[in-house]
Amino acid sequence: MTNNPAARTFSSDFKRFFIRGLVVLLPSVLTLWIVVKAYQFIYYNIADPINHWVRLGLVQLSKASPPLLLYFGPEPESVAGNIAAWWAGHHWYLDTIGVIIAIVVVYIAGRLLGGFFGRRIYRRLEQVVTAVPILKQIYPYVKQVVDFLFSDERAMKFNRVVMVEYPRKGVWAVGFLTGSAMKSIAIESGDSVTVFVPSSPTPFTGYTITVPRDEVVDLPISVEEAIRFAVTAGVLIPDHQMLDSATESQGAEGSHTRENQDASKDHKQAPAGDTRN
Repeated sequence: MTNNPAARTFSSDFKRFFIRGLVVLLPSVLTLWIVVKAYQFIYYNIADPINHWVRLGLVQLSKASPPLLLYFGPEPESVAGNIAAWWAGHHWYLDTIGVIIAIVVVYIAGRLLGGFFGRRIYRRLEQVVTAVPILKQIYPYVKQVVDFLFSDERAMKFNRVVMVEYPRKGVWAVGFLTGSAMKSIAIESGDSVTVFVPSSPTPFTGYTITVPRDEVVDLPISVEEAIRFAVTAGVLIPDHQMLDSATESQGAEGSHTRENQDASKDHKQAPAGDTRN
């Protein structure tokens, strides 16, 4: 028997336990790797350049301040080297100055852009950026991704999760109800709504379709749960939407029953053979 423990080989046990170990460790390892890479990106591309300018400012301040010059000097020519050595010593916490300054600058920028003049300046800068030949092809798509991930208006736009038969009858897709149909489309289609169907694994791209209102079915899941469902290609299903074994068995039996009924119907509707001489 294949289920006999004595019949197991080392290779089968190794494969089974190795896969089990991957399932347990891989999520934690990948999460840690993403956090480390994110920290390295922020440090080397944002914090480290800011720290460089802070050290330069400290050098100029030391030359103008006798107490600092006495501490980092005593000769003005050796201040820069002494500050660099002092910074790279045991003062590891000084490396966080760049990150703190970056956070403060982003916060201040957000406060300024929230006002009337800040929005006007932002729109003017955006016009300048989109006028550059290469940047105008890249900037709109980057802005679209950032707005989708961080915009406060996303929950207002995607406030209902629905399912529609798309791209054909019998195939159901999860989407977001974004609003009513366009006037020109509503004239032809009647009472319709606009639904955004995200693609996997990048839900900020997808298809915008218009379907009759009575063909849209609301789903009792949140926007975040629907996004996780799309990103993972249906692997992560909300806990309250998981099928139990009995329901899956009933669904499978129902599917086989429908297939048998369809086959029987096709057999009955098939024309009888010609019996004329």
